[in-house]
Amino acid sequence: MARKETLAEMESILKQRRNALVTALNGDDSLLKEMNQQSGGDVVDFASDSAFGELSSQLAEVASRELVNVDHALKMMRAGKYGKCENCDTNIALARLQALPYATCCIDCQRENERNGSPQPRSASWGNVIDISSDDIRLSDLDTNFS
Repeated sequence: MARKETLAEMESILKQRRNALVTALNGDDSLLKEMNQQSGGDVVDFASDSAFGELSSQLAEVASRELVNVDHALKMMRAGKYGKCENCDTNIALARLQALPYATCCIDCQRENERNGSPQPRSASWGNVIDISSDDIRLSDLDTNFS
């Protein structure tokens, strides 16, 4: 399969992943709101609720970071730069992109980044993440032309 066709498939995968992440984050948000509205209970209930809330918060943070990375990859597709290493401008191996569709560096540059202390991860804008519903996403806004 040609690189161009594989990159087009990656766009579809990224869009599906983005929709799944937005849906999950909206679900996590509603669960947290529901938990905060509950009152009463004993100390064990409170501890259980606190642990669940902390776990949900951490999972939402991980999902939001992934969403930021997916959005960045889609932005790079629109700019015609997807699949190119952001450090050395070489093609990122297709196997790497298939394993990690939002990879921004070739494997050599990634290893070097990790040796030297990885650059700061992209941060999530919670206002943008939680307020978006999957119904609000227009895939036409994310369409990319690989010609």
